[in-house]
Amino acid sequence: MQNQDNETPVEQNNTNLEANETDNKAEMTENTEENIAVDPAKELENKVSELNDKYLRLYSEFDNFRRRTVKERADLIKTASEDVLKAMLPIIDDFERAIKANETATDINAIKEGIQLIYNKLKNTTNQKGLSAFESLGETFNPDLMEAITHIPATSEEQKGKVIDDLEKGYKLGDKVIRFAKVVIAQ
Repeated sequence: MQNQDNETPVEQNNTNLEANETDNKAEMTENTEENIAVDPAKELENKVSELNDKYLRLYSEFDNFRRRTVKERADLIKTASEDVLKAMLPIIDDFERAIKANETATDINAIKEGIQLIYNKLKNTTNQKGLSAFESLGETFNPDLMEAITHIPATSEEQKGKVIDDLEKGYKLGDKVIRFAKVVIAQ
C-alpha cells in the first residue's frame, strides 16, 4: 500500500490512463460486437427491402404485360375479319355490276356465265383464306365431320353406314370444322 501512496502523480496518471485505455478497449470490443450483431440485422432488412422492391417491379411489369396482351387480343379480334372482308369487296362489286347488267340483259347464257364467274371468284378467294369444302357423298358416316339429318333404308349391303345424299356441304377453316355437313345416311 505504501507503494501506491508513494507513487508520484505522474505515475498515478499513467496508471489511470492505462485503466481508461483498458476500459475503452473493452467498450470498443462491446461496440464492435454490437455492430456485428446489428450489421446482419440491417443487412437482412436491406435484403428484404431490395427483394420486396424487385417483387413489386416484377409484379408491375407482369400486370402491364397482361393488360397490354388483353388489349392486343381485343384489337386483333376486332380486326381479324378485316382481311377477309377486304378480299370480298371486289366480289360484292361484281355482284352489283351483274345486277345492273341483268336489268337490260336479254341473253340468258351471258347471265349464267357472269354468275359462274362471280361464284368462281368467291370460291377462289375463300380458298386463299383457308376455307375448304369437304366431300361427304359416298363416304362412311363420320360424326366428327357430319351431322345426320335422316336415315333411309339401304338398297344394298355396301351402302349401309354410307352417306347417300349431301343436303349441305361441310366446311373447314384450316383443320377446324366450321360447319358440319348435313347428310342422309343409308341403314
